[in-house]
Amino acid sequence: MEKINKLLEIIKESDNIVFFGGAGTSTESGINDFRGKNGVYNTKYKGYNPEDILHIDFFISHRKIFNDFLKEKMNFKNCKPNKGHYALVKLEELGKLRGVITQNIDSLHQKAGSKNVLELHGTIAYFQCLSCGRKEEEYFSCDCGGIVRPPVTLYGENLNEEVVEKAIEYISKAETLIICGTSLVVYPAAYYIKYFKGENLIIVNGTETSYDEKADLVIRDNFGEVFDYIGKKL
Repeated sequence: MEKINKLLEIIKESDNIVFFGGAGTSTESGINDFRGKNGVYNTKYKGYNPEDILHIDFFISHRKIFNDFLKEKMNFKNCKPNKGHYALVKLEELGKLRGVITQNIDSLHQKAGSKNVLELHGTIAYFQCLSCGRKEEEYFSCDCGGIVRPPVTLYGENLNEEVVEKAIEYISKAETLIICGTSLVVYPAAYYIKYFKGENLIIVNGTETSYDEKADLVIRDNFGEVFDYIGKKL
C-alpha cells in the first residue's frame, strides 16, 4: 500500500497526467490478452494462426474467415468497463487526466465515459463502409457495394498518423505519465514513451517491463484495484 499511496500523492499534485494503457487494463473486464496463457493467439482458428488472420493481406483474400474470427473470438460488445476505467473518468472530470492513450481495440474507456481517448490501434467497436462511410455495430453488406471493415489497424498497416502525432504530443507535454497493463514490447507504440520529459514516470503492471529501471515508481499490481483505490481517495 505504501507505493499506491505514493501514487495517490503524485496524482494529487499533478494537473497534467497522461495514461498509457495496454491489454492488462482490460483483463479484469473479462478480455484475455493476446499473447498470455489464455490469449487469442494461442489457438488456431479454422487452421489459421490468429496473427495471420489479423493481417491486411488475409483480410483482402479471406474476408469471410476474417469476419467470422472477429465475431467468434474478438466480440467484446458484452464486456463492461472495470473499476479502473471508471477511476480514470473521475481523474478526467477533476481536470487532472489530460488524455488516455490505449493500445486496446475494445473501446472500454469510452464505454466508461472517458472523453479524450486516443486508440493507437483503432477499434473493433463498429464496422464501416470504406466507400460511403456507413457505420454499424455488426458486419453488414453495404448497398453501395463498398468494402466493409472495422477501423482497426491490422498487421501490415501503418498506424493512424493523426492519432500518433497527438499521442506523442500528449506524452511529451505530460507532467506525469502512468503506464499500465503493458509489458512495453509492442512496437511502435512502446517507442513513444521515449518522448516523455516530465517529472513522474509511473508503471503499474503485474510483470517486469523494459522501462522499470527508468521509472520513478513501479507498482506490481493490477489496474482495477490500484485505480479503484485512487479514485475513492480523490
